[in-house]
Formats: sequence, structure tokens, C-alpha cells
Amino acid sequence: MPFTLLLDGEPCEIEILARQPRLLLAVNGRTYLVEPKAGDGMVRIDGETVAFARAEIGETQFLRIAGRTHVAQLARQGGAGGGGGSGVNAVKAPMPGLVIRVHKQAGEAVVRGEAVITIESMKLQMALNAPRDGVIATLLAEEGGSFDKDAVLALLVSLEGE
Repeated sequence: MPFTLLLDGEPCEIEILARQPRLLLAVNGRTYLVEPKAGDGMVRIDGETVAFARAEIGETQFLRIAGRTHVAQLARQGGAGGGGGSGVNAVKAPMPGLVIRVHKQAGEAVVRGEAVITIESMKLQMALNAPRDGVIATLLAEEGGSFDKDAVLALLVSLEGE
């Protein structure tokens, strides 16, 4: 059964296709063969050996793969029922900050990857995108408003007919 992982704030659909004899993953529809490599801190992905390290703080995983650090979190299901699409129903803040701009209002349709809200944290501006196609059901943010890390800023529902 597929699940959604937020990787550097972007949703990724992950499915474990096989665990034995080797780990076979589908990531956003692309298949990867992952094998442990002899020696600590190495892994083989589709035949290429890369350095790998992992650290965990609470529910957040920090993955260092081939010299790049990524932040990974399991995306939480939204309201009951989940709806269609990936089942991710919330636009959440990856860090505390301020709302700079609200791009969509309640009742407006969005497509996956479309900007819903722009936030600012520590002078860095970032667009928070729709994790899937849907309609903005509830907008919990307003321009100039502040929020904490992991705050839900908008909720999506499925498009009619899904």
C-alpha cells in the first residue's frame, strides 16, 4: 500500500514493492533497487554505491545521501475519509514564521504543486504547495499572521466526482 512522505517539504508517493531478497521501492512511479553495501555508511541504489547516513529527531528523519542532506517526514492523513488522490489533505508549515501571501481562498480548486500560501521564516520566503489536486476546504492562515512549526494552514477536500 503506498504512503506519502514529505521529502524536503515536497510530497513523494512511496510504495514498498518487495522487502526480500532486496528492497524494491517505487518513488513517484519510478522503481529503485536498494541494497546494503558491505561497510558502514554505504548503500547501493540501482547498482550505484553511495554514502548514506540517517539521524532522527522526533518524527523527522534527516537523510544524507550522496553528499546531500534531505528532511523526511511521514505525511499525515487529513480529516476522516481521506478522499481521493494521495490522501494528503493538509498544507502544513515546515517551520515557524509569518504568512506573506495567500494565493488561494476557500472554495478554489488547486492542482498538485500549485502555490497555496507563501511564508517567511528567518528571512527565507517559501511557497507552500498543494500536496494533491483538490479544493481548498478551509483556509486557516491570513496574510501577516504568524504560525508555529507543523501548523495546518489549509485543508483540502477531493474534487467533485473523485
